[in-house]
Amino acid sequence: MRLALRGGSGLLVVALAGGAVAGATYLGVADPVAVAAVEVEVAPTPVALQCAGPVVLPQRAQRGDAAFDPAPVAPVVTLDAVTSAAAGAGPLAVAPLGGGPAVDELGAGGGSVYVPAVGEPLLVRAQPQEVPPVVAATSMSAVSAGDARGLAAASCRAPGNDEWFVGGSTAVGATATLVLTNPGLTPAQVELELFGPNGPVEASTTQHVVAPGTSKTVDLGGAAADQAALVVHVTVTGGQVAAHVQDTAVRGFTPAGTDLVVPGTGPATRQVVTAVVAPASEVGAPDAPALRLLAPGEATTARVALLGPDGPVELPGAQEVVLAAGEVTDVPLGGLPAGPYTVVVDAGAPLVAGAVVSATGTPGELDDEPRVERAWSSATPVGEHGVVALPRRVRGAQVVVGAVGQDVDDQGEGVGTLRVLGRSGEVLAEHRVRVDAGTTGAWAVADLADEAAGVELEPTGGVPLAWGVALSVRQPDGNLVAVLDPVPVTGTSSALAVREDARSARG
Repeated sequence: MRLALRGGSGLLVVALAGGAVAGATYLGVADPVAVAAVEVEVAPTPVALQCAGPVVLPQRAQRGDAAFDPAPVAPVVTLDAVTSAAAGAGPLAVAPLGGGPAVDELGAGGGSVYVPAVGEPLLVRAQPQEVPPVVAATSMSAVSAGDARGLAAASCRAPGNDEWFVGGSTAVGATATLVLTNPGLTPAQVELELFGPNGPVEASTTQHVVAPGTSKTVDLGGAAADQAALVVHVTVTGGQVAAHVQDTAVRGFTPAGTDLVVPGTGPATRQVVTAVVAPASEVGAPDAPALRLLAPGEATTARVALLGPDGPVELPGAQEVVLAAGEVTDVPLGGLPAGPYTVVVDAGAPLVAGAVVSATGTPGELDDEPRVERAWSSATPVGEHGVVALPRRVRGAQVVVGAVGQDVDDQGEGVGTLRVLGRSGEVLAEHRVRVDAGTTGAWAVADLADEAAGVELEPTGGVPLAWGVALSVRQPDGNLVAVLDPVPVTGTSSALAVREDARSARG
């Protein structure tokens, strides 16, 4: 941030100085005096993270003459937040979206907050001290039975104004709900672009207004019906919103998973999707992992590399994928050996990407087939320092790290420092992570430390790293799964380069 700000400031000073020289020469006045830039310390700003509220439950369905409850067991909705004591954390507060007294808070020095029963979207605000805080929060809704069965968890995020959501469906049995939350003080004007397998979707309503301090839900099935594969582009004017797509599916009356699709990196010629923890699958299996791609602007060919624990894995038909402009394409990844993967996609034109894995369980008493749960992974930046808050009620969490070189055959390794944060914000354990280029490693948090409240990964050199946290909750009828993206840690520099105008310097 410091370099970017200084560069912009310097550019402005050079432009003004150039104008001053030209004017001085024309008027015949004295030459300007060169004034050295000085650094002015700027106080770090607070970090504000918007958290998703409880999942949106589908309407009751009819099974014979009786109404079937989509959530016969009450959802467990929680929020966890953590700040690192090692980073000199300031106070932290968890407050309702529309204002009001804090739901929970802690003083300076780091620590964690646990809200066991969340009934609305919450805002987490962390105050800085000398440096910006290392902070993350996670909202989680767990539904153990019914149509909405699934683990819907996501890292709380800073609001944005241009975001892409790669995931979801509005086909028969599927429900996609866009949730827009405006934590600001002014109304936000939201514009939607919807894409399906046959190209951009002509929706009857694409513009929405979200009042300050409120949330709004948009049924994407009404705007883009019968789309087996969906990508949503959200742009905002007049403010910023935090958003996610809730993806819920059933097969007849058998639950087929609920998850939250969060925004990934915008269109680029390279996309990296990590924390794809795939079970063993057969080629052509309906619940095999899949990669979703969209080139929104122009047609291109995507080259796909699957980086597994032992290096790149080749799947016939998945190495090169022809993409028509504006058409969503799902690439089956059936046949992958079980394990953690990082997916790297390169193309000649900008594209967006996401991936989904499924966990197949057993049939329930009234089910015709096994229950299924799904977890979406979004494209993520590479090489960034980040932190993830771990849900207190989830015991199965693993940190998944991929080392992504310029080419699949690059040599070397990615190196980073992995810190496990305790409930008081202290560092319970610190490990030096080394991942060979072109591979993906995974570390179970339970093997690193007990009572972990969060994990922090700081890349320190070598091949760039991409990472996330995969969650798994064991149930008798099959595991519930989800993926958490890291919350970026802002830079510790807080200095701006300031240069006084030459004329005022002469007095």
